[in-house]
Amino acid sequence: MKIVLLDAQTLGDDLDLCVLEPFGDMTVYQTTSYDETYERIKDAQIVITNKVVIDANLLELTPKLKLICIAATGMNNVDLEAARANGVVVKNVAGYSTKSVVQHTFTMALYLLEKIAYYDQTVKSGTWTASGLFTDVSQPFYEIAGKKWGIIGLGTIGQEVANVATAFGAEVSYYSTSGKNLKHGYPHKSLEFILKDSDIISIHAPLNEDTYELINEMNLSYIKEDAILLNLGRGGIIDETDLSYELDRKRFYAGLDVLEKEPLQSTNRLNEIKHKERLLITPHIAWASIEARQKLLKGIVKNIETFLEK
Repeated sequence: MKIVLLDAQTLGDDLDLCVLEPFGDMTVYQTTSYDETYERIKDAQIVITNKVVIDANLLELTPKLKLICIAATGMNNVDLEAARANGVVVKNVAGYSTKSVVQHTFTMALYLLEKIAYYDQTVKSGTWTASGLFTDVSQPFYEIAGKKWGIIGLGTIGQEVANVATAFGAEVSYYSTSGKNLKHGYPHKSLEFILKDSDIISIHAPLNEDTYELINEMNLSYIKEDAILLNLGRGGIIDETDLSYELDRKRFYAGLDVLEKEPLQSTNRLNEIKHKERLLITPHIAWASIEARQKLLKGIVKNIETFLEK
């Protein structure tokens, strides 16, 4: 069995990939461009990919391919219809990153809510020392308790965020992007209501035709001053150009772990905002705690075992 891992670098160098070697002849590439993909997978029976695209054209050209293991939950980098047509099984790993994403959601929320960047700089610059005061309250910050937390996308991750937000003392409501996920103990509201009413808004939805640019210039203005908007779903759900202009027009805050084009492009208008303290961007790391990546690798191993047992 010839196995090819296309983008090992995205999994980190602290995972023991040797657990994959017993399944066959293993070839590991740190990164793979689309133009390199065919040559690397043309003789493979099993391909492991995190974000490398395997489209219909590649599936037509690789008749030996039997299994694609996606090192992620999202499956939008593989043409699933073409895979079925060519008899290729596609397996993802679900649920491995829930705890990590929930933790990062609150990391971003608290960082912005408590003005951590400002206070860290106040200490390191010597401003606090020079003040002679035992404390510094020059930038007001707030508690989660008593705040209204709106969640866009109440799937597994959204539900966990709702539970933790409730434990903090927040009042939770949510908007279902599909309009089908309505049987929960939290009140379901319209998108407009969530944006207008919430002090903290977190996005945990997939990217699809219902969610692409769901947040844009037409509704960003609904967000109230001092509110926090977080995207831990998928890049493209927020129109980033529209967001950049709104952040300069009005005082609210945004935390983004995902962008439409990753890594951050030099041409992205978010680079040009005047009020940089209003924006936090992390490099798509919410999923990537060491524990989550270990679970992910175990899931890939399990998927290969299950496939070979058939």
